[in-house]
Amino acid sequence: MLVVVRAVVIAFRFNYNTNLLARYARDMRSEKVFCIFKPNFLFVPKNKDAVSRYRWIDERLRNKRLPEPTLESLIEYVSEKMDAVISTRTIQKDIQDMRQDPELNYMAPIVYDRSSRTYRYTDENYSIGQMPIEEADLQGLEIAIGILEQFRSLPVIQQFEDSILKIAASLKMNRDELQHQGLIRFTRTSQYKGAEHIREIVDAIKNLEVIRIAYQSFDRDEPKEHWVEPYHLREYQHRFYLIGKSQQTRGGAVLTFALDRIVKLWPTMKFFDQKNFDDASYFQHAIGITVHDGEPEEVLLSFTPRQGKYLKTQPIHASQKIIKDTETACHISLHVVINPELIMTLLSYGANVKVLQPASLVKRMKEETQQMMKSYQ
Repeated sequence: MLVVVRAVVIAFRFNYNTNLLARYARDMRSEKVFCIFKPNFLFVPKNKDAVSRYRWIDERLRNKRLPEPTLESLIEYVSEKMDAVISTRTIQKDIQDMRQDPELNYMAPIVYDRSSRTYRYTDENYSIGQMPIEEADLQGLEIAIGILEQFRSLPVIQQFEDSILKIAASLKMNRDELQHQGLIRFTRTSQYKGAEHIREIVDAIKNLEVIRIAYQSFDRDEPKEHWVEPYHLREYQHRFYLIGKSQQTRGGAVLTFALDRIVKLWPTMKFFDQKNFDDASYFQHAIGITVHDGEPEEVLLSFTPRQGKYLKTQPIHASQKIIKDTETACHISLHVVINPELIMTLLSYGANVKVLQPASLVKRMKEETQQMMKSYQ
């Protein structure tokens, strides 16, 4: 939550620059309460002063009402805007970073005219605030805004409500403009069903309070009541899940409850002792959210060479290792538990994958493919 709030504060300070916020908001993981998605890449500006200087340099270079700036006039302009004395070396480095820094990725077309000793953009329409945003960036922003809206009643969120609304409006305009131009089409993320329970569950996790839920499993006709010690919230494939210990199960097993199947939730005013639940360790060997009591197994898979190229750039699991990579096949190994998400992932590759081991998984995949064949006969 604090990471999401900080992202909004950054956007507020930097004039609602959704491009900068998008890069910061790619990873919105609360280490203590919930996980939105596993971080793949996190861009963090070097510091907020540097980002502010980039913005003021950009503004001065785009100002057509003033003469093209010399280095001295850029230093004066930025120092005045920052209300601080900015050194010559700092501005020179800022210009160089705006031109070439791969992390910033501005690649600003700034040129220096030796005869007039001035700086300018070779592209008059260029601005660092108009850089294209990737779909992953936009989705990260949408998730951030969605989470913040769920917690709108909290005081820490209320003080930034105007900023949140402005960012949301800017994001919508950004998407609409791109789609109107026909340059790109986005798959809109559907509303999280059950998201209305998030606030109460987060409060219960923080306060160590047992919650009572009516849970409608897809395998039952009627809801079943559970008294749950809530430990963790997690998002997977556009669904939120609650991880906690059900006091109704034998031995108090840790179970996973999908929020979209929680029919009703009540506070109990009963509390439990602090548990050392480590979500990273709990899900370490799992694909998805299903964790069995069994030990993880070595899974050996053979992919077509073409599919192998995709897997090398986007691994199935953190434990993935390339065992063999030739012109005829790409073999990888995974150290994971055998769960439904793994089965569905493998089936999604169709004929591009063959399971080599363990034997139990080979048998399961054969059964699944045979059933699929029967459906088409």
